[in-house]
Amino acid sequence: MALMITDDCINCDVCEPECPNDAISMGAEFYQIDPHKCTECVGHFDEPTCAVLCPVACIPLNPAWRETREELQAKFERLTAEKANA
Repeated sequence: MALMITDDCINCDVCEPECPNDAISMGAEFYQIDPHKCTECVGHFDEPTCAVLCPVACIPLNPAWRETREELQAKFERLTAEKANA
């Protein structure tokens, strides 16, 4: 699954710079995660860095975006290749 940021977000700016996939950006009212870019840090870290650092624990799994670890790994590999070719 990709992660999501709930409306409990306090816009503390901790998560965005820590995302290795640039999946986090400011939305209309609070930060949001692009599920097409979120790999739950698979390929980068053992745990989702944004969720670990979040001071209000507002970054749960997104139940609308289910992915296996293998799918997350494949997404990581695709994103890494795209970044290398950019």
